[in-house]
Amino acid sequence: MAVKRTGLGKGLDSMIPPKATQRAVKEDKNTVSKTGETILKINEVEPNKKQPRKFFNEEALQELSDSIKQHGIVQPLVVAKKDDYFEIIAGERRWRAAKLAGLKEVPVVIKDYSPQEIMEVALIENIQREDLNPVEEAKAYQNLIKEYNLKQEEVAERVSKSRSAITNSLRLLKLSDGVLTLLMEEEISSGHARALLGLEDSEKQLEIAEKIAKDHLSVREVEKLVKNINQPAKKTKKKELSNDFLYHDMEEKVKLKTGTKVRINRKSENKGKIEIEY
Repeated sequence: MAVKRTGLGKGLDSMIPPKATQRAVKEDKNTVSKTGETILKINEVEPNKKQPRKFFNEEALQELSDSIKQHGIVQPLVVAKKDDYFEIIAGERRWRAAKLAGLKEVPVVIKDYSPQEIMEVALIENIQREDLNPVEEAKAYQNLIKEYNLKQEEVAERVSKSRSAITNSLRLLKLSDGVLTLLMEEEISSGHARALLGLEDSEKQLEIAEKIAKDHLSVREVEKLVKNINQPAKKTKKKELSNDFLYHDMEEKVKLKTGTKVRINRKSENKGKIEIEY
């Protein structure tokens, strides 16, 4: 009986070892500890260019750096061997904070992953730690789908999310760049952004997004605002359709009375022209 492959999201704890002690960072370089850790020079380690996370909060990074100065790195980085360096799979934030703290060495666990697994693990770690903003998360899903020809269901399985969660995340990328920037900067929430998807006009999307940031509108208020913006167009279209039927009916009635073809051309709300053939 074949063993079903579990999503990487469910097995991330088995890939990233539990917290190490401060002693780990004091071991000799390339000495493997009982937990499978190795000590590397910090300049031998480089970030993953396809890391989903692009934005790092400077204040939070400084706080982590201060903590590392006092307690060391309590959880090792996960890395993969490249040609002449080690690439970070999980732990870039710790690596950045360690550099800020002036550390010369960092504890790591070296893994042999395929490029796809590296991308998946990097994404999963960020999701589990809630480190990604909604735009980074959506773009990470998009990259997995495009680069490895995956379906949304397959991505959902790998990161232990529902298919609808992946779909809703990807929909955010349909918003204009200006709106996505406000979302990344946490000026608006994912709920606000999803409500703005109801507007087709990208300029109107940005206008309302800026209003949300300025006036601190709730998601419910934005939903009502979007509904009100869309309603006038629907009413006008419905009214025009109703008028067309009305004029057509009038044409038919006059035609029956006169016995000749009649056309009613409406130029405006209160003005028009009646043409009678003879």
